Amino acid sequence: MTSARQGEQPVIYMDNNATTRVAPEVLAAMLPYFSDLYGNPSSMHKFGGQVGRQVAAARGQVAELIGAQPEELIFTSCGTESDSTAILAALQANPEKRHIVTTRVEHPAVKNLCEHLDRLTGHKHRVTQLPVDREGMLDLEQYEAALADDTAVVSVMWANNETGVIFPVEEMARIAKSRGILFHTDAVQAVGKIPINLAESAIDFLSISGHKLHAPKGIGVLYVRKGAPFAPLIIGGHQEKGRRGGTENVAAIIGLGQACELAAGRMEEENSRVRALRDKLEQGLLAQIPSSLLNGHPQKRLPNTTNISFEYVEGEAILLHLDQYGICASSGSACTSGSLEPSHVMRAMGVPFTAAHGSVRLSLSVYNTEAEVDFVVEKLPGIIAKLREMSPFWQSSHQGAVGGASCPCSCS
Repeated sequence: MTSARQGEQPVIYMDNNATTRVAPEVLAAMLPYFSDLYGNPSSMHKFGGQVGRQVAAARGQVAELIGAQPEELIFTSCGTESDSTAILAALQANPEKRHIVTTRVEHPAVKNLCEHLDRLTGHKHRVTQLPVDREGMLDLEQYEAALADDTAVVSVMWANNETGVIFPVEEMARIAKSRGILFHTDAVQAVGKIPINLAESAIDFLSISGHKLHAPKGIGVLYVRKGAPFAPLIIGGHQEKGRRGGTENVAAIIGLGQACELAAGRMEEENSRVRALRDKLEQGLLAQIPSSLLNGHPQKRLPNTTNISFEYVEGEAILLHLDQYGICASSGSACTSGSLEPSHVMRAMGVPFTAAHGSVRLSLSVYNTEAEVDFVVEKLPGIIAKLREMSPFWQSSHQGAVGGASCPCSCS
């Protein structure tokens, strides 16, 4: 089991789409930049210059993982900053165009920004949110039909954070390019898990977040294709060639570079051993727990992610019981944030109301083991059975009296 512990209890961490542990090799690479190598990489003296050279080397490591040129990369603070910078830069480059095309299942970093722009400008910015089907997939014909003469930018995630569903962003980018439209993808969940080669892509902007691939929190990257129009979001000094002001987060940049190099070497393991663990976990739960539903396309998903809905139980209650065993997972329900609505991703996919609140995401990494999977498969069926015993909705459904009953959160 993983080395992390809660008191005397080992932690079984299956919430890697939320954040990942910093790899030991990454931590080791970072430590000197908190002590001996503390120079400012923008300084003219040799002490700072040696740090600047290591920042450049880390930029090369990131570029190698995604098939980009080092000069096409801008270091940011996180994926959210990268998303905002790309979308706002695209709009600024085409002020006469006010249409944004995105999807109904985007991460809030994109979804909320687009909706904010719509409200802020009195609906002068028109936003089209593309629907998905029950498997979380997009329809390319609907996508093409949504593009218009005033479309400034398309922003579509490479892989969904809740379901792991992979979108055909490379084909979508080619379609956008043929119409003279800029294309951005939030690739936060995809980078390091599936092969990406931007040299052979029409993608203009791509966002990365370090803490999703075993680098520290607080570091991200924005890829800007050479020749793509760009305007900085953070204006200040000359750092990042004037494209993002502020002193570089050197230790985190070094860590991200090391993490990208590790990810390149572990890609095969992600898509073989980790995928096999995910499949064993998923199949074991679906086989043992009645009235459970897989959310997302069965094949076109990230190798580490499964999202399963358990009818007539609350996701938050499931997570609390899992936590008693030291098992870390996530729920697709937003009830804990004060909303009575299930996840916007589950709603967009048309997950039945009897199951939408009971969705649980389990996301693995190279640090997970078969013993951990076996432990979850052993414990989770009993948790669901216990919660269903206390659920009047489950009881009424098995008495044939569900009728018009509402879900446990009384949402419609």
